[in-house]
Amino acid sequence: GDYPLIRVLDFLIEGREMDYSMTEIAKNAGVGWTAFSEIWPQLIDKDIVRFTRKIGNAKLFRLNIENPWVKELIRMDKVITDLETEKFLSENKEISV
Repeated sequence: GDYPLIRVLDFLIEGREMDYSMTEIAKNAGVGWTAFSEIWPQLIDKDIVRFTRKIGNAKLFRLNIENPWVKELIRMDKVITDLETEKFLSENKEISV
């Protein structure tokens, strides 16, 4: 989707093994700082992201994969990716035949 929250969640799901600063998350998700700063407190309050460590002045955060809601988002992301991959492959198979 093109909604800032969806972009941020998509980025965090893809990079769930890593931790990032808030600036890195906003930049890599393609979300402007104003929109990001509006949704960020909700992600913290709902325990979707967690503080992991501090490097210099930068606080790093990671997707909380223990959160039941996040677990469901990851599952749905996998299902959607699998469906889109199958669709893409079947379309390309028909074109090459």
